[in-house]
Amino acid sequence: MKNKTKNKYTYPVSVSDRIRITYNESPAHVGNLVNSVDFICEEGTEIRAAADGVVVDLKSDSEIGGSEKELEPLGNFIELRHKNEEYSEYEHFKKDGLIAKVGDNIKKGQIIGYSGATGWLAHLGPHLHFMVGIYGETDEDYKTLEIVWDN
Repeated sequence: MKNKTKNKYTYPVSVSDRIRITYNESPAHVGNLVNSVDFICEEGTEIRAAADGVVVDLKSDSEIGGSEKELEPLGNFIELRHKNEEYSEYEHFKKDGLIAKVGDNIKKGQIIGYSGATGWLAHLGPHLHFMVGIYGETDEDYKTLEIVWDN
């Protein structure tokens, strides 16, 4: 049995005929990241908080992205802490595409930034990588949970 989120989350993008959702096309969605989801969307798409939370980490200074796995550390991201000690992470924002800072209290549905094409994109091109998980003893023990959607 998969571990599911205790919290309910909404889609971080407005899903339309121009945005596609995929769970299993990315080579990154293995091991501890198996429950990740990708929203295939154009650069500049508004990204919204999937649940209330506090910004605990972010990076927004990169403009480099591509299909090579070595580019993974260059992806811009934001991480939020939610109730029940769940953490959501949103990845591949455009350079300077975040409109929040560490310590900000964020409300569900609030715009937190704009999608880009930074970091390791594999073969997917511009997209938003989204995952929710919990930490173990160390940051390296992050494990994704199956997301319970509230859409």
